[in-house]
Amino acid sequence: MKKTIFVAMEFIRNFCVIAHIDHGKSTLSDRLLEFTQTVSERNLQNQTLDDMDIERERGITIKSHAIQLSYGAKDGNTYTFNLIDTPGHVDFSYEVSRSIAACEGALLLVDATQGIQAQTISNLYLAMENDLEIIPVINKVDMPNAMIEEVTDQIVDLIGVNAEDVVLASGKTGIGVEDILEAIVARVPAPTGDPDGPLQALVFDSVFNQFRGVVAYFRIFNGSIKKKDLVQFVNTGNNYEADEIGILRMDLEPKARLETGDVGYIITGIKKSSEVKVGDTITLKENPCPAAIDGFEDVKPMVFAGVYPIDNDDFEDLRDSLEKLQLNDASLVFEPESSIALGFGFRCGFLGMLHLEIIQERLSREFNQEVITTVPNVSYRAYDKKKEEIVINTPNDLPDPTQIDRIEEPFIRAQMITKPDYIGSIMSLCMEKRGILTNQTYLTTSRVELTFEMPLAEIVFDFYDKLKSISKGYASFDYYMIDYRASDLVKLEIKLNSESVDALSSLVHRDKAAAFGRQICKRLKELLPRQQFMIAIQAAIGMKIIARETISALRKDVTAKCYGGDITRKRKLLEKQKKGKKKMRQVGSVQVPQKAFLEVLKLND
Repeated sequence: MKKTIFVAMEFIRNFCVIAHIDHGKSTLSDRLLEFTQTVSERNLQNQTLDDMDIERERGITIKSHAIQLSYGAKDGNTYTFNLIDTPGHVDFSYEVSRSIAACEGALLLVDATQGIQAQTISNLYLAMENDLEIIPVINKVDMPNAMIEEVTDQIVDLIGVNAEDVVLASGKTGIGVEDILEAIVARVPAPTGDPDGPLQALVFDSVFNQFRGVVAYFRIFNGSIKKKDLVQFVNTGNNYEADEIGILRMDLEPKARLETGDVGYIITGIKKSSEVKVGDTITLKENPCPAAIDGFEDVKPMVFAGVYPIDNDDFEDLRDSLEKLQLNDASLVFEPESSIALGFGFRCGFLGMLHLEIIQERLSREFNQEVITTVPNVSYRAYDKKKEEIVINTPNDLPDPTQIDRIEEPFIRAQMITKPDYIGSIMSLCMEKRGILTNQTYLTTSRVELTFEMPLAEIVFDFYDKLKSISKGYASFDYYMIDYRASDLVKLEIKLNSESVDALSSLVHRDKAAAFGRQICKRLKELLPRQQFMIAIQAAIGMKIIARETISALRKDVTAKCYGGDITRKRKLLEKQKKGKKKMRQVGSVQVPQKAFLEVLKLND
């Protein structure tokens, strides 16, 4: 067996890269891997640390990644760098927070052509709360429209560093990569901890391997771990044997022992990803640590939607596909539900709209499952007259209005950074979405930060697209949950000839119910095929109809066979047809085609 060589803590540097979406984080990571020869030129590809095709196509990091690099510094020593890459989208902010907690330093990456954006500030504050050493890096300095001096001033104003501390780099050409590595050696502190104390390690990520089960990634803060040790996951209370431990190179590299300050992986034969929770603490069963690492929380889904197969015969295949996806993504939750209109399907919980899109995309690509997704909604809390809490994940969960004391909806704090020219348009959009302005700060003369408190339900659908549209792409957006607040919400039902279509029901604010109901009725009138009888499309709150559209009946020409003759003969046939249509309308049921569902549910896209 190969002898394990331990790296002294003073030569270890654990750091992450924090940036807004599309500021070049994955490209810069490629250059770091190339410069330190962690990956051979033959194996290097664009966005090496992004495993999924969707990540490469969209240019975003969905799943957090970690890798170990070795760097021979100018001081003559060889350092071990543990790079913990982080997702850039707000849906995955909890993963970002755990990755940051596993580090001592952070590269603050800012695009030279765009400047500081909302997600950058959000993650920067998170890093500062964890006392990380911040190394500011301006990326894409080789671009012709790079605003190097302006962006340097923004960084200096924001974090109070000297202009000479800002590293200029280009992930595309490799400019400044060595300067970044030397800055990490000089400025990021080495790990601290008690190598002889009880094991205390933070789980910051996990992946599912179909042959070996769940592989958990961790950072050791105190103590050490050996292969075959009996370990305990503190927050879940489960005990397992460490079948294999090791470090994270491009492939997993087994080791016999890992020490304080190390970042590595553990395989214990766990078959369900839900048993390994991000943010949990690993310790030894025989000698447990006195306390778990702070910050652990169960990741709760924020957005719910029904997912139904287009063909009901594919229901079991869809169940298998969702179960396999859940192995890789423990934040996806689902349970069976049925709809009169759509048949059997699943009520799924997602971290946000991007997460929902990714799951839909993966179902289509990896499992060949084309699905219908119902109108997404957030989770509400209702309190009955006895003050008992009822969680409302679907409009059909809402109890009788006479039994409800109040309904509360989740509120977020939204931060937007934009140019002063667009302040008025953005404020109008946020007010329209029931937002309350709480702060307005000029970061520089050309950049202003707006802070709003607003309902999560209002940003679920089209808010981000509208924000980008009215600001010509300049505004950046970030948000986080703050609390639940009482709100005047009503259940809006869509009825076809007095029969409720459950898949189109939604919970909306009373002030917006009429406009939303009219919108759906008009859309259905365009999409539903005409029948031999009249169709009444209605939007209703309880017994009150608030919007209506009518599709007139198709008229068959029953007088076509009458060539001339007495007019009374034609009248008799028309009267007979009229009676038949009246009877047909009383007993006829409206079949909503799948295509119409797909189009109506795009109403808020």
